[in-house]
Amino acid sequence: MTYAEPPLREPDLPRTAKVWPTALRTGWTTGACATAAAKAAVTALVTGTTQQEVEIGLPAGRRVRFPVERCEVTGTPPVRAEAVVVKDAGDDPDVTHGAELTATVNWTDVPGLRLAGGAGVGTVTKPGLGLAVGGPAINDTPRRMIGEAVAEVVDLGEVGVRVVISVPRGEIMARKTTNRRLGILGGISILGTTGIVRPFSTASWRASVVQAVHVMAAQGEPTVVLCTGGRTERAARALLPDLPEVCFVEVGDFTGAAVTAAVEDAMTGVVFVGMAGKLAKLAAGILMTHYTRSKVDLSLLGAVTAEAGGDPALVAAVTEANTGRHAYELWEAAGLLAPAGDLLCQRVRQVLRRFAGPTVTVDVAMVDFAGAHVVASSGRWPR
Repeated sequence: MTYAEPPLREPDLPRTAKVWPTALRTGWTTGACATAAAKAAVTALVTGTTQQEVEIGLPAGRRVRFPVERCEVTGTPPVRAEAVVVKDAGDDPDVTHGAELTATVNWTDVPGLRLAGGAGVGTVTKPGLGLAVGGPAINDTPRRMIGEAVAEVVDLGEVGVRVVISVPRGEIMARKTTNRRLGILGGISILGTTGIVRPFSTASWRASVVQAVHVMAAQGEPTVVLCTGGRTERAARALLPDLPEVCFVEVGDFTGAAVTAAVEDAMTGVVFVGMAGKLAKLAAGILMTHYTRSKVDLSLLGAVTAEAGGDPALVAAVTEANTGRHAYELWEAAGLLAPAGDLLCQRVRQVLRRFAGPTVTVDVAMVDFAGAHVVASSGRWPR
């Protein structure tokens, strides 16, 4: 049977990854909440009066109001003020939902705004994020929003204000993010480009994958290792123990976006480590593999089975399998897992080489469903 190269496809997702009977509630980014806290605190510093609500402008021009959870002023006249705005992420499964974005402010002798990160806000330790190494992980849009909000209260050309953003328990929240791998240590990032969190949006996920590749490139590493999740990453790191942690990127469904970023950064090597289902989709030329936009091509797995020497009964069973995992189990039971898996990895390698171009080397490995063992590869890791 002659292998025909599949067309390359990178389908996009709708705004939400699921269909819900009612509209999902939007929420607010950490950047918007930090901005609201900063404006409330500066207003309290100026007026000597605690604030219960504050209004800020979002980047698109919309004005929104936030309740202030806590506000305090100290000294006479006030020499320090602090305000807390609790993040409401709406219906988005955000690890920072409920975080207490806290702004502590005081006057300074030099006109202008001095913005700093306090406890629970990460410190940037690696290049590639567009932020100064050694500074707080507060992205450009939140910085701009905070400056504009403070300028609505005081004339920064005449007076100086220091604003420290902190997040109690931020360091604990950060353990559930990719911050440490990106070189952000000690807490969460203050993020957001619109001020609004849209539930189940894939844009932030795709952006985080691309950002992780750019951070790696900034370290001068030539090879990126793409993993579909935590189990495949553990297997990949066991397979390539000499590579630094920054080289391993969990791409989820966004293999195409990651490879595109790697090519843009002039990387010379891509390694993909995955399980049977994702590999089957990639072998069919699908570079964005979310279940809403793609499915496992069982006829492709049947063809691989035949090429690997499977008998007609096995080919038919694989072609009619329920899932990619089911096909894997059929291969395993028939003693055909290694040769069929190798052929599948080789097909994925061909797809990724076509997508990446001739300047990038590609290697592919398939792991078992526990992520404990590499069971097949495109040739780099012979058994």
